[in-house]
Amino acid sequence: MEKPVNLNRYRKDKARADKKARADQNAMKFGQTKVQKDADKAETARITRLFDGHKQDRDT
Repeated sequence: MEKPVNLNRYRKDKARADKKARADQNAMKFGQTKVQKDADKAETARITRLFDGHKQDRDT
């Protein structure tokens, strides 16, 4: 005789697996690595410094 199956556990395990698969797809579609995020922050900071250095004071 086989061991009985807990249907609630089966349902919850299936939901977890579906959620994990959806999260993996979204990570591939929208995610960035930490290196990419750090590079973007550095580039933004560099551009900000560049533009701030070219500002003109208007004393009128």
